[in-house]
Amino acid sequence: MSAVTAQNALAAVRRHDRLTGSVLAVLGGASLGLAYQPYALWPLAILAVALLTLIARRAGPRRSLWLGLLFGLAQGAVAITWVSVLGWWVAVLLVIAMSVWPMAVAWAIARTAGLPASWLFASAAWAAAEFGTANVPFGGFPWLRLVWTTVDQPMSGWLPVIGAVGTSWLVAVSGQAVAALAAPRAPGRRARRVARGSAVLMLVVAFAGGALLAARPIPPGGPDITLGVVQGDVNGTAGPHAMGYARSVTNNHVSETVTLMARARTGLDPAPNLVLWPENSTDIDPTKDAQTALLVRLAEKVAHLPIMVGAVMSGPGPDERQTSTLWWTTDNTIAARYNKRNLVPFGEYIPLRSLLLPILPILREVGAQSVPGHKPGVLTGPLANGQKLTVGTVICYELAWDTTVAQAAGNGAQVLVVQSNNGTYTDTGQPPQQFAITRGRAMELQREIVVATTNALSGLIDARGRVIERSQEATAWARSITVPERTGVTIGAQLDPWLDWVSLMVALVGLAWSFVPGVRRRLGR
Repeated sequence: MSAVTAQNALAAVRRHDRLTGSVLAVLGGASLGLAYQPYALWPLAILAVALLTLIARRAGPRRSLWLGLLFGLAQGAVAITWVSVLGWWVAVLLVIAMSVWPMAVAWAIARTAGLPASWLFASAAWAAAEFGTANVPFGGFPWLRLVWTTVDQPMSGWLPVIGAVGTSWLVAVSGQAVAALAAPRAPGRRARRVARGSAVLMLVVAFAGGALLAARPIPPGGPDITLGVVQGDVNGTAGPHAMGYARSVTNNHVSETVTLMARARTGLDPAPNLVLWPENSTDIDPTKDAQTALLVRLAEKVAHLPIMVGAVMSGPGPDERQTSTLWWTTDNTIAARYNKRNLVPFGEYIPLRSLLLPILPILREVGAQSVPGHKPGVLTGPLANGQKLTVGTVICYELAWDTTVAQAAGNGAQVLVVQSNNGTYTDTGQPPQQFAITRGRAMELQREIVVATTNALSGLIDARGRVIERSQEATAWARSITVPERTGVTIGAQLDPWLDWVSLMVALVGLAWSFVPGVRRRLGR
């Protein structure tokens, strides 16, 4: 009887541990979700990383997969269910798909827990998982990266030095340090002191180092250029059909271009050199539709300036389209064109279309299949005075991809802009999340970014990531914004693709080491 009683007691303890671990995993994932905008409780990101580390190590590799799944589901439920405006099933599928990565992170943490410098392998696993989110599935969804929680805290100072990838890694390292302070594994008083001292040192380097780097002066830019930003407004209450009133949307942007020039000509704003319209300011190809072309020409005649038009273009094949930026000149020609490279799956195109479309007829609402571009978002065109200007543009969703942004800022771009359509996501967490990512990019590149949206958050972010001017959601808005010309990209932006591979290699080395027979015996697994 005593043996049976002991076994029952042991089973009860294990059940209690499993339940506690599951609850903590959900709390940890939800906490990480709250670290992003619009909540912006950034300390929770570090605590969430620490919590997942502690529960994964205690649970072991097998059990950690379940805990990682719960963590990911809770994180997605808090942070990205705004995608449900496209359909509840889209949100469910996206949250489940993205939960695979926290599962992998939790398993890697548990697997490498007994190794020397396990904190290094654990933090590399976080960075490597973010590399995965930028590629899998369907081109990736690198929206919920740890780096985007840093825009309002000292660690953001590292962005121009070690890039978005390195800063995410640093957040993960800080989480490992907090985990070490909460439950140092080293035996003996001296070893515990060393472990605690190392953890404190990591946190000091991350935060104090970031604060010092953020205080460094930014070199002055070149001559000023003034962009006229137009936010025409759309019917955001229509959800996924918000851009369905195509002509009215273009009409709105024509009207706000009139407002823009009225402000400039009455002295409220400086006179612009170029007018910036957002993504999808016209959903009808102006090269194929005479009425749309007439509206753009009308705006150009009012402004007497070239316009960067966000347009949905027909082709290149039947039932295909491209989301593009057109440099519409004052002589009604298109001097340059950029086609969006990173597309929204199930929003702009249907992955596995031939397989899924017959099964899910609702996907027909996506419309024509969008085709990605392949060249960097850099356009060179003439201003009204004949001077040439090179503008780097990032279209909406592309902000989350390091290489796309770095290439838009490089290649001779003198001014950096973001053109976006957030009409579908009015009054959700998506616009503030995207604006935070834009701030992070400004910090990483140390360049001003001018933002034009259809009805979300337009304005100016300076080279330190500070919001200088910003519109309100669901309103029409027009302003002239002056920025200095700059060229080139920071070392941090150049390091991003290299650090992606470094993080993957470090994580794989740790996992391979954990499978060495001698290590496995020492770990007791």
